[in-house]
Amino acid sequence: MKYQIVIAGIGGQGAVFLVKVLSIASALANQKCLGTENHGMSQRGGSVSCYVKIGDFYAPAIDEGQADLLIALEGAEALRNIQYLKKNEGTIVVNADKKFPKLDYPSFCIDAFSKAKKKEFPIDALNVYMLGATLALDPHFPFTCKEIEEAITQMNAKVAQKNIAVLHQGINDAKANA
Repeated sequence: MKYQIVIAGIGGQGAVFLVKVLSIASALANQKCLGTENHGMSQRGGSVSCYVKIGDFYAPAIDEGQADLLIALEGAEALRNIQYLKKNEGTIVVNADKKFPKLDYPSFCIDAFSKAKKKEFPIDALNVYMLGATLALDPHFPFTCKEIEEAITQMNAKVAQKNIAVLHQGINDAKANA
């Protein structure tokens, strides 16, 4: 298997946390994994993009036109990183409302900010919510829900139950709106 993921967001949204979760999930699935911590401004509020490559790769960076999936924690960051997706094949799962432009890629918009504002889940779990939506919406996503749950637990057992609940909320909300 070879699968490349770009995670884009703003500093403080948890993109690096997702890289770590996916790295652990790769180990649980007996897959090789290369991941970058971040590119861009890691301070709160700056643009951040991270790469995860699952499979037999030798360098962690993803070239333009090579990513299978873009998980965008914010709409503008999806547009800023769209060039990394494979033409006509890459999938976008983006935290955006209905105003997000139509693109030439399979795109799934989830308005996670609105749900967090309504206190449907804690804003600090937006990254995990979007990971749940990705599990539900991307049929090629390389991990099972169980592998992601175990990876979340290994990352931080103290908040694992909260994060797993938000993960399942993202899965269920995405399925309901698909």
